[in-house]
Parts: sequence; structure tokens; C-alpha cells
Amino acid sequence: MAAERPGAVVLLSGGLDSATSAAVARSEGYRLYALSFDYGQRHRKELEAAGETARKLQCVEHLVLSLELGRIGGSALTSRAIEVPKGRIPSEGGPSEIPVTYVPARNTIFLSYALAWAEVLRICDIFAGMNALDYSGYPDCRPEYVAAFEQMANLATRMTTEGGKRLYIRTPLIQLTKAQIILLGRSLGVDFASTWSCYNPDAEGKPCGDCDSCILRERGFTEAGLSDPLRPLPGRGGG
Repeated sequence: MAAERPGAVVLLSGGLDSATSAAVARSEGYRLYALSFDYGQRHRKELEAAGETARKLQCVEHLVLSLELGRIGGSALTSRAIEVPKGRIPSEGGPSEIPVTYVPARNTIFLSYALAWAEVLRICDIFAGMNALDYSGYPDCRPEYVAAFEQMANLATRMTTEGGKRLYIRTPLIQLTKAQIILLGRSLGVDFASTWSCYNPDAEGKPCGDCDSCILRERGFTEAGLSDPLRPLPGRGGG
């Protein structure tokens, strides 16, 4: 009888990066356990996208956890009192200042929950879609951050300290441009029509076309020579 395929916990936000990261895990033979968060973000569209992506990737389970990060505040993504920046042109490697769309400690919180679930499932691999090239400049998307978290994780769990296991934080997209991510996702069968990128959709639930994430997405599809299935969009276009 063939051995059961190994499992992987995949962080699934609903965006094209996390969908592609999860597709990479599936292509490498992992059974997928998808983890998403309802953390008080401005809209639920990305959670709907995450659910659709989880179904299309045939995840074994899709767990959605509720967190009240909006009560902590400090981000335009969780506070209506802070405006989402529009019309910026994000540079490769991120801007010189961390934008107000940064959610304090978000990736650390998300990875900690992923670590807990991985330990319960006896899984040694966590996949995340962090990217250090075409991104908004968040400090918790950098390779040194991921390496530090992985080191901490291996000091923090029963399965690593007593069970002799080694835990890995897999970030297959971390050194890819958005265009390269899109081309990779397409080669793996990712349905980008089921993904979502916009930070601030309009009243009709359409991408704004002008936030950092919309602009990065638009640029990625353009450089990849492909059409974004979420277009046409208002404003600049993107999504």
C-alpha cells in the first residue's frame, strides 16, 4: 500500500500569492490544510475568495478563525478611521516607509496559529505566500523574518523539542516578481478569477483599481503579458 502523502498547512488569504503558494504545495504532493482568518478586515470578499480557492485546490480542510485585530487597530485594513492610500506607485523591494495598510504583527499572529494547527496535525510544513520583491513594504514579508520565525518555531513546540521533528516555513514566492508569480500560478492551474487583491472595494464589491494591491496586481498581469480576469475595473484598473 502506498504511503499517505504528507500534509501541509497553507495560509490562504484569498489573494493570488497565497493561492499560488498553495498550488505549489499541492504540486509537490502535499495534502492541503488551508487556514484563513476573519480578523476584522474591511470586507469579507477575500474570505469568499479563499473559500473558493480552497475548494478548487481540493484542500482536505479549510479552517477559518476569527480574530479581533480591529480592536487593536493601527491599520487602514482594520480601521475605518484610517484611509487606504490611493494612487501610490509601489517600488520593487517595497517603499521606504511602511504604509498604513500594514497590520501590526499580522504575519506573526497568522503563522503562530498555523504552527499550532500544524503541531496538532503532526505536520512539519507550513506554506505562506510572502513576497519580498513586488509588495507593499511590510517588514514581516522579508526572508530574514521568515528564517527567524522558523528558528523560533523549532524551539517552541512539543513535536520539535521532544518528538524529533523539524518544522519548515515554506515561502516559494519570496524572491519572485508579481509577474513571475502569476505565470507560475497559471502553469499550476490557479484560477485567478477566484482570487482577490483589493484593499478597498467599492460599494458594489468591485476592486478600486487604485490601492497598492490593485496597482501591483495590474502591473503583474501586464508584465506577464496576460489579462486579469477581474478586469475591467474602475480607476486605473487592476485588482
